[in-house]
Amino acid sequence: MSSMETNWRTSLFTAAAPAAWGSSYFVTAHFLPPDRPLFGAAVRALPVGLVLLAWTRQLPTGDWWWRAAVLGMLNIGVFFPLIFLAGYRLPGGLAATLTATSPFAVMVLAGLLAAERPTTGGLVGAAVGVVGVGLLVLRGGLHLDGLGMAASLTAVAVSSLGYVLVKRWAPPVGLLTLAAWQLVAGGLVLVPVAAVLEGPPPPLDARAVGGFLYLAVVGTGLAYVAWFNGLRRLRAGSVALIGLLNPLVGVLLGIAFAGENLAPLQLLGIVLVLGGVLLGRPGVVRRPVVSRPAP
Repeated sequence: MSSMETNWRTSLFTAAAPAAWGSSYFVTAHFLPPDRPLFGAAVRALPVGLVLLAWTRQLPTGDWWWRAAVLGMLNIGVFFPLIFLAGYRLPGGLAATLTATSPFAVMVLAGLLAAERPTTGGLVGAAVGVVGVGLLVLRGGLHLDGLGMAASLTAVAVSSLGYVLVKRWAPPVGLLTLAAWQLVAGGLVLVPVAAVLEGPPPPLDARAVGGFLYLAVVGTGLAYVAWFNGLRRLRAGSVALIGLLNPLVGVLLGIAFAGENLAPLQLLGIVLVLGGVLLGRPGVVRRPVVSRPAP
């Protein structure tokens, strides 16, 4: 199999992550208890992390105790509360557009920390993609809340740093183990924060349980394994651009299942988002990939 074909196959698998995250908007709105974002984040992260950890049966060693804790904080424990705070204080379209700036942050940090210079195609693709996301999700009458905007941009910086550190540190374990460490570390932070800020867990009916199972297994477990696989094998900028598919999937699901209409500007936004992703077409990172150790 050629390296080009391998790169595209890896990109398609990586795209499962933003697709799953995009579907989480619909599931959260229609299946989960309202106004409990931190509880929802904790349920998404910790249980599936513990299951993966029990499956892989591998704990960190040496420096990887603190490295796993740092990655878990950046990618899960701090990122989730920030993104939920932004979602509460900003219109959804504005929050999504600010989050779409993450490819720029990833490219800059990858150049500084992982010796990956941003490509012209990647930078142009990021700019085109941000415009596309804006056309896709922005609406009139925006309220520019300072705290919400700060939370959204900080979430971009925090997660981008976490993604680049995954590349820089090159974890010596398989993808399931890497995901397990981060989900457990982040989930252990989210549980007490949710308890303090939101109180006891809400009652859950069968519909909510099904929604949480989907978010935990598909929207978190599968999504992060696919995402970290992409970070290991592709350029960080290419992976970040693939993440622009997140709001695209959310909009398409709203059209398909919630009766939302597709305006002409949204159609143009879809074209620009896809064009931005293609402009930052996959680039391989030539380093050995460590297979998952046997349990």
